Amino acid sequence: MPWLGGIRSRVLVMELNKLIEKELIAGIRKDFGIESPEAVELGIGDDAAVIKSGEKKLVLTKDLLIEDVHFVFSSHPPALLGRKSLSINLSDIAAMGCTPKYALLGLGLPVNVKVEWVQEYFSGFRETALEYNTTLIGGDVTQADKVVISISLIGEGEMYIRRGGAKPGDLLFVSGTLGDSAQGLILSKQGIGLGEGLNTDFLLRAFFDPVPQVSLGEKLAELKLASALIDISDGLSVDLKHICEESNSGAEIELNRIPISPELRSVREDSVDLALQGGEDYQLLFAVPPEKEKQVSNLFSKFKITKIGRIISGRDIFINGKNGTRKLLEIKGYQHFT
Repeated sequence: MPWLGGIRSRVLVMELNKLIEKELIAGIRKDFGIESPEAVELGIGDDAAVIKSGEKKLVLTKDLLIEDVHFVFSSHPPALLGRKSLSINLSDIAAMGCTPKYALLGLGLPVNVKVEWVQEYFSGFRETALEYNTTLIGGDVTQADKVVISISLIGEGEMYIRRGGAKPGDLLFVSGTLGDSAQGLILSKQGIGLGEGLNTDFLLRAFFDPVPQVSLGEKLAELKLASALIDISDGLSVDLKHICEESNSGAEIELNRIPISPELRSVREDSVDLALQGGEDYQLLFAVPPEKEKQVSNLFSKFKITKIGRIISGRDIFINGKNGTRKLLEIKGYQHFT
């Protein structure tokens, strides 16, 4: 397996269940990064890759959804799965500040899946594609033991925003509320379905049908506001660490500023833990130079945005709590293979 050559030798003898996702990607990035032609402006390591194409940039991303890993077939409504499978790719394009354009879909289906399920899946997929002016231009369908969904998405933009680029003193903002999707997953696993309550419906929909923040990402790029940008897929703590690692910086966030919905607070006392580490929120986390804070505040009327902290020197990430307490933030979120 030559593509693992960039990983430390001690890792080569490990099984995947002892190899964290970060190390695997780092090894692939090291081996393949040197092969990038001049047309590739940004390769492995961000929310999407970027290729030069005339005056505009082509932005490319791919995501996988695997039955029993990312969703439970029996509990996830197929139309909402169709929406989500495209939305999580749209979120990657949003995290670059670019506009989605074209999609390719790979679909693996067991032979016992009913035609009605497939029709509902495509109904949801098409609905989301129309909402975001995205065209399905091709793909592949094959037999599989479980449902496997693989989507590649192509976007474009005159400029893009990377994860790296944040500087000490930059302010940290996040869109929406955090932790709702993680609680929705918990409710789903408990057998609670849509229609059983307003609060639970809100949380379930956050998991079943996340809303990609495409318009906000485009606006941040258009106004050149963000020095760094990422979507929150693995959890606030993990994705903030990604920004800090790529920016060679640290950060501090304020516990009482983390946006938590009334619906989440109503069902969970420790809601802040899910907000920090739950994942699959698909909100945007971004850094902004302090002199541009007023321009960001002008967006508050159109987008739900909360200032939660700032970038600092060093490499540590702190969380400031009540009564002036300050401690290192525990970096915990979803990790594949563990």
